[in-house]
Amino acid sequence: MAGAVGQVEGAVAVLSQAPLSSLPDAQVSEQTRRVFAVMQVLSARFTALVREADQRGIPDAEGAAGLTAWLAFGLAMSGPEAARQAAFARLLASVPVVADALACGEVNVEQARVIAKTVADLPSAVGEHGKTQAASTLTKLAVDEKLRPEVLARHRRMILELVAPEIAEEKLRKELERAERSAFERRSFTLSPYGDGEYRVQGVLDAEMAAIINAALDPLAKPRTVRLPSEDTPAEGPADASAPVAEVDLRSAGARRADALVEVCRRSLDAGELPDNGGEKPHLVLTMSWRELRDQVGAGLLDTGDLLTPATARRLACDALIIPAVLGGDGQVLDLGRARRLIDGPLRRALVLRDRGCAFPGCDRPARWCHGHHIDSWTDGGPTSLANSVLLCGHHHREIHHGHWQVRIARDGHPEFTPPTYVDPARKPIRNTLHRPPTVEDEPPKMNRRR
Repeated sequence: MAGAVGQVEGAVAVLSQAPLSSLPDAQVSEQTRRVFAVMQVLSARFTALVREADQRGIPDAEGAAGLTAWLAFGLAMSGPEAARQAAFARLLASVPVVADALACGEVNVEQARVIAKTVADLPSAVGEHGKTQAASTLTKLAVDEKLRPEVLARHRRMILELVAPEIAEEKLRKELERAERSAFERRSFTLSPYGDGEYRVQGVLDAEMAAIINAALDPLAKPRTVRLPSEDTPAEGPADASAPVAEVDLRSAGARRADALVEVCRRSLDAGELPDNGGEKPHLVLTMSWRELRDQVGAGLLDTGDLLTPATARRLACDALIIPAVLGGDGQVLDLGRARRLIDGPLRRALVLRDRGCAFPGCDRPARWCHGHHIDSWTDGGPTSLANSVLLCGHHHREIHHGHWQVRIARDGHPEFTPPTYVDPARKPIRNTLHRPPTVEDEPPKMNRRR
């Protein structure tokens, strides 16, 4: 035994002094694998020696407080590492098939640790025969499939179903009930100010709640694609439906899901089916003076105390309840008028029949996802009429209010959009042909009104 250890020490000394720079790439790869395999065999031997020392009571005989202290003091190990080695040595002794595989270099230390822990965690009702079967099955999987430790760990439920299906079913039921109960009791949702106009969302949901929310958000969180005009697009008339598709949705996955959450809430508010809050239907309250709204100056004040830019306030006013109020010099409400919804009822239905969805070129958002937008702003005296309205999804509603794109109603009564120069230097008007394909009857568009 002592001679064998001496030979290993000598071989290791020679190996450690051999230069690496002269090795070809193939030998570096090969020797990396071979040295790792030798390390696992040596680790198996080390673990067996630790277990032997424990069984003989050597730590006590040498005055140590236990096996962990003996390892920590004698080998200058950290306390946690010494405890881990001691636990592994005792655990491995209970699964001889795993210990043998490690000693032969068929599995590595991490694989052996996962297998031994999985077997040890099996219910006592499985019995010794069941545990032996589980150890053999997991070891064979590790060897034949070269499964990494984290993958082996995922087979814990499978191995219990294999050796004791009835116990596995009952154990799974209890685990699920415990997990559901814990998640439900810990459920929470907070929306907290984070500074600089940002809010932080935090919370815990159970599996059912998460499934419901994902089902609502996923369809709305898909990346957008927009069909842009090619160089051959005619200067006038509807865009060719065969124009190339360009991916223009640069939002991150997280940003898309945030937008989807807001859209779900907006639709719920628009539907008017939520219970009353303080005697009123839930709504978003934005306060600013008529002059500020009309001239796009100043900031809008939300009922949360947050401020919005004039452009955002103007966009929100496109399809909302406008409540005129007379304020005193110090801002108190002297008189409150009646709410007026701008685009709804028959006008909304006519708009849906005409545009059929978001009218922005290439957008496939359906009508139920869209807002009514005044081409000439209502706050500037623009009429609430079909000839002055267009359906836009939330994303393209914001885009239009940025001012880079313009929209107008052509002579045939359908909306068309003038792109900015960075999209098309010639600024050829284009249309959405996804909801309403062009027909030969379509006349060349002529400007009617422009925003």
